Amino acid sequence: MDTREAVVKRIAALCKERHWKIYFLSTQAGVPSSTVKNIMNGTSKNPGIVTLKKLCDAFEITLDEFFATDEFRNLEQEIN
Repeated sequence: MDTREAVVKRIAALCKERHWKIYFLSTQAGVPSSTVKNIMNGTSKNPGIVTLKKLCDAFEITLDEFFATDEFRNLEQEIN
């Protein structure tokens, strides 16, 4: 799993926990729904930290909490 996949998986899990759709998340976060959809479908390969912070604010979690999962702890360093 790469970083982008871990981000997508985490957002999907948080939405599922809250029974939120992507459009609802985008409105709560003040982020265009197209931006969130692009993150989720892989069009956006590198979502910005500002966008992730807005999503975290919508979820009412910190960035630390967002990244505090085994998926992120176990990521290999990506070399391009």
